[in-house]
Amino acid sequence: MSAAAAPRPLSIHLVAAEESGDALGASLARALRAAAGTGIGLAGVGGRAMAAEGIASPFAIDDLAIVGFGAIPARLPTILRRIRETADRVVAARPDALVIIDSPDFTHRVARRVRARAPDIPIIDYVSPSVWAWRPGRARAMRGYIDCVLAILPFEPAVHERLGGPPCVYVGHPLIERLAALRPNAEEAVRRRTDPPLVLALPGSRSSEIAHLLQIFGAALARVQAQAGPMELVLPTLPHLAPRVLEAVAAWPLVPRITVDPAEKWAAFRAARVALAASGTVTLELALAGVPTVAAYRVMLIEEAIARLGGLRARLPSVILANLVIGANVVPEFLQRDCTAERLADALKPLLSETPERLRQVEAFARLDGIMATEQAPSARAAGVVLELARKGRGGAPSTPNLLTTR
Repeated sequence: MSAAAAPRPLSIHLVAAEESGDALGASLARALRAAAGTGIGLAGVGGRAMAAEGIASPFAIDDLAIVGFGAIPARLPTILRRIRETADRVVAARPDALVIIDSPDFTHRVARRVRARAPDIPIIDYVSPSVWAWRPGRARAMRGYIDCVLAILPFEPAVHERLGGPPCVYVGHPLIERLAALRPNAEEAVRRRTDPPLVLALPGSRSSEIAHLLQIFGAALARVQAQAGPMELVLPTLPHLAPRVLEAVAAWPLVPRITVDPAEKWAAFRAARVALAASGTVTLELALAGVPTVAAYRVMLIEEAIARLGGLRARLPSVILANLVIGANVVPEFLQRDCTAERLADALKPLLSETPERLRQVEAFARLDGIMATEQAPSARAAGVVLELARKGRGGAPSTPNLLTTR
């Protein structure tokens, strides 16, 4: 009588559609292999980071990038074709689980197609859509095609429960795994207190953000320098934006040092005394680094009108991610018509010295470690939930993870 055949390795399909999701997918792939060893096979759609982990994408996710409303009609046929192709590959492969990673406008369309054609495949959504800010009805709709949400913000499980969304588990923000890159050593801590102060200018990573914020930031920083004295100014940006940024800042009274090197960017975070930043994940990065910040944002008038129709500001006490995680509006925010050089400068100047405004932010940021803490690294926690669902899925219909063991 022959020995029993070895069990088939688990098969997990990961789908990411942009650079940030690709980085998450790569970390998850490493964690899945660390937990399951040779007992797992990974495939899917992603970028360079996932490719480095052995997940060869059938197409470049650059195809999916859309910048500005004017680009949508030209790119839409390609994007819709990629959605169909991705869903077809998942259904044909019949993995033990599908993990969609962020980019809900792409990945959720893939998930709905897969659920309609292969309802037995468990589907996990890694990074919740911002249902707490935008389109809250999406949470309830997700129950039809998502078995579990892996949340990276600590307040999201309660939001999904309130809105009738799928089971949601807080696994931790990926920034938790990079705290060492954000926290100053002894020498950097001294530089943070030394004059001239190092000031970070972070006008965003999208072309539209650069267009709306760069000149306002330059004017605001010039006003601060005129009132507070010399500053060392650093402006991290992305390689494809660097020529445009360099041209724009050449006329600034205080010309910043431009860097596209991630290592130089994080070194500046560790030594900076204050920052002027576009709203986004960067506000949470700065808070974890302990850098008092003034946040700002401007969008096109049509986008502002859409946000008002959706009741965005009515539902949120703040749009600044750091404030939402802390649960208090400690980072001043200046949006749309309030985003002026004068107001930004008036809010930034007090943060340069030991004022109550600066102390309030520093003390609030010190609470973040406790608020965001997890017992495991976020990628390891995420991998544990994915493996649990994949193994249960082999026995029949998808089932929810044991939330008591994954919180």
